[in-house]
Amino acid sequence: MKLRRVSISILSLAAAFVILAMGGCASIGGVKPGGSGEAGMARTDAGWWYASFRIDWPQDEDLSLDTDLLIAHQIISPVLNRYKKDILLWRFHRRAARDEAGHRFSFIFYSTAATAGKIYAAIDSSAVLKQMQAEGVILQVTHDDTNTIARSGMEATSDRSWSLPLQKAWPYFIMGVSQTWLDLIIQYAEDGHRPLPSPAEMRVFYMEISEEVEAAWRKEGGHAFLHHLNALFGYGPVDLPSKTGKIEMRF
Repeated sequence: MKLRRVSISILSLAAAFVILAMGGCASIGGVKPGGSGEAGMARTDAGWWYASFRIDWPQDEDLSLDTDLLIAHQIISPVLNRYKKDILLWRFHRRAARDEAGHRFSFIFYSTAATAGKIYAAIDSSAVLKQMQAEGVILQVTHDDTNTIARSGMEATSDRSWSLPLQKAWPYFIMGVSQTWLDLIIQYAEDGHRPLPSPAEMRVFYMEISEEVEAAWRKEGGHAFLHHLNALFGYGPVDLPSKTGKIEMRF
């Protein structure tokens, strides 16, 4: 695969965020569907945990999201493969703004505290992570305190403005979305977790992968994601915000 640099604009950032709001299929850390009401039942010995990566974004440079894909593929994917039987739910979260939080990529998962501790240890031991930290690409990695389960409810990390049933069901949906996004990265990378000689070469490589994933979203997402999601919900319209209020739209 020929490597080439790509320019990532604010529009492509928006597309990157939107792709994490549309549906897909799960193959890593998959969940066996439950019976009536089981989607909203949280375990008493488990909770939600965050592994958050703060990524360097110099003030004089445009935003580049290639490091998000690198982290997902090279650091988190091996952890998912190793602990998939112990993780009930998981997802990715991406954000970037010129504020105190800056550019962050988060891996969010639902498990016992013991499993969370093992996952954190596996992340911290990643050779790729250590290399990216040494080069100043990843500035900080933060974990939750596993001595306390602070987010035990199934809905604990969902948007509080949503209805409670949706808050409890949404984590299953967004896990499938995250899995689809990760699977696309893995497929476009062609040969999986091959070692790349330097952080600079890794970033160039994942710039190209990011371009491929965004192209798939742009060209095929309307039918593959939006249309089938709309069909699943009975082809009904969805209210979308606009400058004049809300508009109804079907896909």
